[in-house]
Amino acid sequence: MPEGTEKFDYHLGKTFFTNMESADVREADLDVKLTVVHRGGIYNLDFVITGNVTLLCDRCLDDLVLPIDATYHIAVKYGDDYNDESDELLEIPESDNYLNVAYMIYDTVTLAIPIKHVHPLGKCNRAMSAILKKHRARPIDDDEQALEDELIDEMDDMGGTSDIPTDPRWDELKKLNDNN
Repeated sequence: MPEGTEKFDYHLGKTFFTNMESADVREADLDVKLTVVHRGGIYNLDFVITGNVTLLCDRCLDDLVLPIDATYHIAVKYGDDYNDESDELLEIPESDNYLNVAYMIYDTVTLAIPIKHVHPLGKCNRAMSAILKKHRARPIDDDEQALEDELIDEMDDMGGTSDIPTDPRWDELKKLNDNN
């Protein structure tokens, strides 16, 4: 690449994440703008990634659309061997005549996704929230409890949980517990 500035635009969808073997991202609609400035043997790469990814909510297992707005900068230069020990500088062998930026883009998007994938409080699937409340192992704080109680009451008013069939084996086990 001659000295100067080059701009590249990419659009990423589900196929990109499937090819990167990502099981978390179910859908994607991301725009990547890459600016490469080549000066004095160093290539400065600036990535700007915006759009949305769809994941599963860890709480209710419904689709969760997360906005992505991430940037990444790295400098690349030719050297004797591949060296990625620095976060700011990547050295690639002089025999390489191209740089695959797919992994840089993938890592940038992945790091922009929070570890915990959950809907905002009160936005999860109501039926699943009711089931979770019923089987919750940890105590919850008063605000969270009040909101969940309100949501479950609304579901009960709408006939939400009464239509869910139960496993007769569990019903028999519950009778044993009720007798104790």
